[in-house]
Amino acid sequence: MNPPATSDLFRALDETWPPKRFVDQPPWRLREGAGGGQRVSAATASGSITGHQVVEAEAGMRALNQHPLFMLKPGQEKMDQELELKCYDVVDPVAIYLAPTNDIATFCSTDIEAEWPPREATLCLWSDAGIGSGRIAVMKRVPGFKTALASKSGDDVLGAAFIAISGDIAMLHALEVSPVARKRGIGTKIMKAAANWALENGAFWLSLMVTRANVPANSLYRGLGMKEVGQYHFRRAAQAKQ
Repeated sequence: MNPPATSDLFRALDETWPPKRFVDQPPWRLREGAGGGQRVSAATASGSITGHQVVEAEAGMRALNQHPLFMLKPGQEKMDQELELKCYDVVDPVAIYLAPTNDIATFCSTDIEAEWPPREATLCLWSDAGIGSGRIAVMKRVPGFKTALASKSGDDVLGAAFIAISGDIAMLHALEVSPVARKRGIGTKIMKAAANWALENGAFWLSLMVTRANVPANSLYRGLGMKEVGQYHFRRAAQAKQ
């Protein structure tokens, strides 16, 4: 079975981590993020662009009350240069990982539970990790198969992730482990539970996107045999609000 193309993975990203709405203004696709983070707020381009078109995209994002932010994919070096000339900062280089779900799925311990909607303890763990109401709203917007995976210890949740399906691709988001529970293999257990859930729901591929700065997470995914199959980064206008 041939692996999905990078374009398929970006489409899965939009379907499993959707903005409040898309605003299509060719060659741009703008996203109204509603506080859901960079991935649901960044503008993307199809085809080549000019400096004048960048100005149009900036105006469109400001009309959405958003600071100008662009996602740059492989092959968009000219656009990257245009933004460099406009003094845009490079933000959060991201690696895209992919693996057949069969390669990761295994017997899953009973302390990993699939739940939707997520329990209050799961929401609290995410909130402590900076995944607040804006990103929870992103999860709620996903129309298809989705679930939260929670690593339980009694009434406590020690780790959690969100997973949703687009076609035959399951995309994992928001994997977090409580600081008091790290180095116990919880991340590995959640990943295997994610692969099991994906298989049960018809997805043959498991993918995720993670910042390169998150060294422990990158090590986890490589250790599970996932392959880096793509990348992207953001360009943000100078003096953007954090």
